[in-house]
Amino acid sequence: MSITTSEVDVLIIGAGISGIGTAYHLQKHCPTKSYAIIEARSEVGGTWDLFRYPGIRSDSDMFTFGFNFKPWRSPKAISPGQDIKHYICEAATENGINKHILFEHKVVSANWDSTSAKWHTEIQNLKTEECCQYVSRFFFSGAGYYNYANGYTPAFKGVENFSGEVIHPQHWPKNIDYAGKNVIVIGSGATAVTIVPAMATTAGHVTMLQRSPTYIASRSSQDAFANVMRRYLPAKLAYSLSRWNKILQGMFMYSMARRRPETAKKAIRDGVIDALGEDYPVDKHFKPSYQPWDQRACLVPDGDLFDAIKNGSASVVTEHIDSFTATGIKLQTGEVLAADIIVTATGLNLEILGSYELSVDNKPFNAADSYCYKGMMLSGLPNFAFSMGYTNASWTLKSDLVGQYLCRLINHMDKHQHHYCQPVLPVNSIEAEPFINFTSGYITRALDKMPKQGRNKPWRLNQNYILDRMSLSYESVVDDSIVFSSIGPK
Repeated sequence: MSITTSEVDVLIIGAGISGIGTAYHLQKHCPTKSYAIIEARSEVGGTWDLFRYPGIRSDSDMFTFGFNFKPWRSPKAISPGQDIKHYICEAATENGINKHILFEHKVVSANWDSTSAKWHTEIQNLKTEECCQYVSRFFFSGAGYYNYANGYTPAFKGVENFSGEVIHPQHWPKNIDYAGKNVIVIGSGATAVTIVPAMATTAGHVTMLQRSPTYIASRSSQDAFANVMRRYLPAKLAYSLSRWNKILQGMFMYSMARRRPETAKKAIRDGVIDALGEDYPVDKHFKPSYQPWDQRACLVPDGDLFDAIKNGSASVVTEHIDSFTATGIKLQTGEVLAADIIVTATGLNLEILGSYELSVDNKPFNAADSYCYKGMMLSGLPNFAFSMGYTNASWTLKSDLVGQYLCRLINHMDKHQHHYCQPVLPVNSIEAEPFINFTSGYITRALDKMPKQGRNKPWRLNQNYILDRMSLSYESVVDDSIVFSSIGPK
């Protein structure tokens, strides 16, 4: 039985923020180029279609998390997940991008063929299990940074003894009823601080059980500056000004936190004291052992987590788990926390380039052996780009820049009749550093599978929007670290 083959200029993996954004930029800046988007899910949205847990929302403001080409019009700067999904779907529909999406199909493998200078990608129909092939000039991975199939759950002792439900937020049941029940949420990251106040509105009681504290700060769910701009200015101008206001504000706050960590720690601590009062054991539950931004800080809009703690519908316990029991969790102190439901908000399994196999001329490509070029390409991998957002700012800020740079790259290659490009390491040795300088568990667990970075550009991730904007939007696509080539006569 023959396999159907389709050919496009650019194959995009994922119909989430990165995929839809890149498709828009291709249509605008490379209007003659064909493309297709491969999406394993049945709808647009990526993360915002996958996650369905209570309270799901952005942990970044929507003026920077939104696309640079589509104004965010809601007054909610920190927005519910369903609103974000609707926004992404709207962007796809308005621009005709949805017509290019192949839903419920997944990438099985992708092989770069040097003789034709093209990617040959095997795609599987998840309904019929039949396979087809896409041949493309470029391969763009907008599949995100974690495994959609399985979240991370530690091996808890005695979990099989628990008589209630154990739920990972990545696989939230549709019809779970937690009204009046005792709930333990294990974790203290962005997911936990979102779930706890949301469940606390109807649950009997919700306990956030954390092994160690996280930096948590409250911020208004609405942005006064943006609301004023929207009231008096055209939508696009108001959005642009609000976006830059948030970009510069975020960069300033991050810089201050890194340069003056004690000042940042005091400001965050004072905010928690203001919310919970002097008598609350703030240092026990909200004083991390690491410096600000060694791990990502958590945002609670309008102080909803603190409100739940104050009104008694939620509480925080900072202690190590000994084991699960039939009725709850036994701590290493010997205390037992009773629960009807346990939510393991324990993190993600990092998977930067998806679950498919990559190869070059049928030789397996190992991302861990490569170095990242400009935060979006990999050494040894021709005509390939991927989107990876910032750890200290909104994902979309970087994905928009990457999508636009990809278009500049394609147009340059067309102009000079190049068939492929490839980042090449310098002749002199390059000193390796971890891909992401972050101590969060989901990062450290996956470091051995991730590409590396160098100490100097273009092999170093900036984690700085202004520097990336200069590099990806204005500097030449030609430099000593990327080789452009052609096959056959020009």
